[in-house]
Amino acid sequence: VQLQASGGGSVQAGGSLRLSCAASGGTFSRSAVAWFRQVPGKEREFVTAIKWSGHTFYADSVKGRFTISRDNAKKNVYLQMNSLQPEDTAVYYCAADERVIQSALRLARSYDYWGQGTLVTVSS
Repeated sequence: VQLQASGGGSVQAGGSLRLSCAASGGTFSRSAVAWFRQVPGKEREFVTAIKWSGHTFYADSVKGRFTISRDNAKKNVYLQMNSLQPEDTAVYYCAADERVIQSALRLARSYDYWGQGTLVTVSS
């Protein structure tokens, strides 16, 4: 599976952005897809994930503000980010793998396929 993340940009606190993760090849419809984010000097942090079934998982820090969704026909996963805060500033990566078990969805090492990352900057 090849992944292409897009939609990043610069917004003010309280604003919104919608990230997209476009997939090609592989068995996307059976894959779990996740978003992680990373700031310099820190480990990649789990943000959210969606199973092939549509079941979703969120980090506590984004619950109620971010929404992940998928369109298997278009091979896309979306991350709608509302009420953005400066601490949401990071490079956001999408990741996919069809072998991830539910207990490991929040672990970056569970995913073999990664997009290139898209930068989100939130100013106060």
